[in-house]
Amino acid sequence: MQQLHAYWRMEYIEAPRYPAAMKRPFTELPALGNDRAALIVHRSRLSYLVLNRFPYNPGHLLAVPFREVTDLEQLDAAERADLFEEVILAKRLLMAALKPDGFNVGFNLGASVAGGSIAHLHGHIVPRWNGDNNFMPVLAQTRILPQSLDATWEKITAAWAALSAKP
Repeated sequence: MQQLHAYWRMEYIEAPRYPAAMKRPFTELPALGNDRAALIVHRSRLSYLVLNRFPYNPGHLLAVPFREVTDLEQLDAAERADLFEEVILAKRLLMAALKPDGFNVGFNLGASVAGGSIAHLHGHIVPRWNGDNNFMPVLAQTRILPQSLDATWEKITAAWAALSAKP
């Protein structure tokens, strides 16, 4: 049997998750007052981008409206436009920071049976690279993430600083 050594993964495994008292993280994270700790990479007027704490791939971002709703139809026109501008910005940031080959973008609508574990509406922006899926997710039900959330946050926020500085 071959062994997989990923000593750096312990930092990720032991990293604190949401505070135990946090019942509605998508509402409570923006109120923490510390975007780095919350992993928020960008705020717009009506929504924000946050790194997924349980990512499918490095750089997996979530676009989340500030107002707590469970379906796209519950957003007003301004909220919908703002949320989709955040999805587009997420793609631009990820292209600049991580240079993926493509993206998966989607929303889980409805109860947790639709795939989401949090009822607050949110969109997934997942960067993809050729060959990023190996045998681990299929055979071992394990994903290998080659970069810590903190390092990813640094890269994406640096990309935002560079993009927003351009005239």
